Amino acid sequence: MPLELGIWRIDNGFDRMQVSSLELESRLEDILHRDITIASPNWLVIGRQVQTDYGKFVDLLAIDPDGNLVVIELKRDKTHRDIVAQALDYGSWVRDLRNEDVAHIFNEFNQKYHPDRADLSINDAFCQRFSVKEMPDELNDSHELVIVASSLDDSTERIVQYLADEYDVRINAIFFRVFRDGDREYITRVWLKDPTGSDVPTKESGPKEAWNGEYYVSFGEGPHRCWEDAVKYGFVSAGGGTWYSNSLGMLESGSRIWVNVPSRGYVGVGKVTAPVCKVDDFTVQTDNGQQIPIGEAKVKAVSILHDRNDAERAEYFVRVEWLKTVPLEQAIRETGFFGNQNSAARPPSSQMATHGRSPEEAILG
Repeated sequence: MPLELGIWRIDNGFDRMQVSSLELESRLEDILHRDITIASPNWLVIGRQVQTDYGKFVDLLAIDPDGNLVVIELKRDKTHRDIVAQALDYGSWVRDLRNEDVAHIFNEFNQKYHPDRADLSINDAFCQRFSVKEMPDELNDSHELVIVASSLDDSTERIVQYLADEYDVRINAIFFRVFRDGDREYITRVWLKDPTGSDVPTKESGPKEAWNGEYYVSFGEGPHRCWEDAVKYGFVSAGGGTWYSNSLGMLESGSRIWVNVPSRGYVGVGKVTAPVCKVDDFTVQTDNGQQIPIGEAKVKAVSILHDRNDAERAEYFVRVEWLKTVPLEQAIRETGFFGNQNSAARPPSSQMATHGRSPEEAILG
């Protein structure tokens, strides 16, 4: 069961706001189309009412920073069981989409809904949205199914949990509620399953697969952070919202990490030497041995101090002693290497290697 959210007004007494009787699900597609970050800051909408080969229409289609697709299906007038079946049916279609199919969907989406940017390529939109220099070479290595509703019955929630836990189906549900205070309306969101969980789900047929104690770190290159700075001053970082930065909190001193730059590859192996801290509290050593704030250092990330006064969106740092690094242009990328949207994750041992070696071994040689 998702957490039940309540809102109380306390500036004039103590009154609980009631869930509005307004029919929300009929408006959600427009709301999410206008600003998908209400659902997740990690998505870019690339299609709306996308026709499948079976004559059905996907409500919204999005893409994440790893180039994986996200099917977003609204419950609306469907029954609880039908919405799950519909999402699975769309998953069977979306899994076979190729790069050119994804680009075609995006072009049609812009022509129909955003004619002012009809000439914008999916590559340019992706790079702008996720602050990267290029898209992954291959899109749609995986996909995710997300059901959007104001509520689901207990049976349907159990089905979603079962598919995810027992069969590794990447399926989840988001619940939106509207609260009304006079002539004002407020929308709230809660996930059925935590989308930022650090453990990667695995199919279980006995005891849960052991974690070997090493961490995966996704380092998003862009104006807020630069790999050359990270190598020079010894850190990994994330920011732009708590969705990105919170998972850095799991990196404890002494932990070994291996670092991947999305769409480029693995670039470093290191050991954490200090816990996460906000940009204002992170210092670095200059060439003459002086300790100064990172914001005063000579860095290539021009916006490293972005939102420094906003505790939620500011950049957060974890100090690292590098065991070995490679330049970005020499990043190591192989089919099957582990990837994850979270800034830090604890992958099971079996997902840390491909062709008999791990990214760490590929870097260290």
